[in-house]
Amino acid sequence: MDVLDLTRLQFAVVTIYHYFFVPLSISLAGTAAGLQIAWLRTGRDAYRDLTKFVGKLLIVTFAVGVVTGLVQEFQFGMGWSAFARFYGDVFGPTLAIEGMLAFFLEATFLALWYFGWDRLPRTLHAATIVVVALGTVMSAFIILAANSFMQNPVAYSLDPVTGRARLDDFGALLLNKVNLAAFPHTLAGAAMAGGSLLLAVGVWRLRDGAEASFRTLARLGAWLTVAGGALTALTGDHLGKVITEVQPMKMAAAEALYRTTTGAPFSVFALGRPGAGEPFLSIEIPRLLSILAKGGPGATVQGIDDLQAQYTAQFGPGSYVPMIPVAFWSFRLMIGIGMLAAAVAAYYLWSTRGARRTHPLLRRFLPLIPVLPAAANTFGWIFTETARQPWLAFGISRVADGISPGLTRGEVLGSLIGFAVVYGVLAVVWLRLVRHLSRLPLAPEPTPTPGAERVPAPVY
Repeated sequence: MDVLDLTRLQFAVVTIYHYFFVPLSISLAGTAAGLQIAWLRTGRDAYRDLTKFVGKLLIVTFAVGVVTGLVQEFQFGMGWSAFARFYGDVFGPTLAIEGMLAFFLEATFLALWYFGWDRLPRTLHAATIVVVALGTVMSAFIILAANSFMQNPVAYSLDPVTGRARLDDFGALLLNKVNLAAFPHTLAGAAMAGGSLLLAVGVWRLRDGAEASFRTLARLGAWLTVAGGALTALTGDHLGKVITEVQPMKMAAAEALYRTTTGAPFSVFALGRPGAGEPFLSIEIPRLLSILAKGGPGATVQGIDDLQAQYTAQFGPGSYVPMIPVAFWSFRLMIGIGMLAAAVAAYYLWSTRGARRTHPLLRRFLPLIPVLPAAANTFGWIFTETARQPWLAFGISRVADGISPGLTRGEVLGSLIGFAVVYGVLAVVWLRLVRHLSRLPLAPEPTPTPGAERVPAPVY
């Protein structure tokens, strides 16, 4: 691997690891806020205890997410300084606002919420966690605007003196059509990630005979996973149409469609390397790709060969075709694993109606369900970023143009290994903390008052 490939790998490792915690923070903050509001309205102690438990999971996840997010932002200067120098005026406001939201707004109000129990009025105290939940959503919207610029550059112009990209309209940057489509899709995926974690913890504790409140937690997590799965499918359909409009090569790569086709099918499964001739085994749904890409069964979808010729004439000589096998399979794994997670959660809800209990085999493996949404989110981002290649910002800047000058393989490899080791330690710490918190009773036994008379236990 050369310096460019190693730098891309480093950024991928940092970003993917960071994104394990982002959707969890969004979902857990919203869930904690909803549970606390439910407690205020109903007065049920179970909702109060669940609010505290989910809030503790949020604090642990938020802390790791902030640390890994800092490294991700530093990556722009360490490995991609040419990109940061050229697009700094566009990316600067989004990164600055997102940083202030994460460090000042979310962190401050999360501390107020944690230390404010029994110190703040109940309504005011509940408002602090609502602010945290809104802050995570706003933070996601702002940072997605920066990524959407790379998918569909808008609201910029080139400075005639410096030649750098200059932001012309911050509102237009935020309202990029890709951002408006990707934002709800991201929130739906976050609901699946957080819901599956709560489902796993609830089932794990119920298996050990914990209090009944964990049944409420498990079913709440299952409902979040199912609802998130349904919304992910709906928002993903809209996002696919927007991506086809601004990046037709990406959708063609998702199906390995080399020839422009009217009524293009979608391969659910295929054996054989995509693009190296017809696969020797393929299960296709007729016209589905045309529906996904253009919204109609008879729509025409541009093929890779025609798009390559079009881009060569428009942008000059070179290959504009991404890695087809990566795009093809990551797209299917994203969809398939996400559907599997929603299906497992739906079966859990169906099998636990009333006083029913799930099958012992399902109870044994349900604690592993958070792996599914995490994998689906990861494959989704792999598809989003790799199928845009060779563009860094689509149509105006290539990946090779954004790398920091003077980097050596040893420097990049050393930092990559260092990040991997530190992130591995953080992963172990996060898992152990979550496991420790999940083992604790929801409502700790009250501490006896010093000097109080002790009543001996009856003997039978």
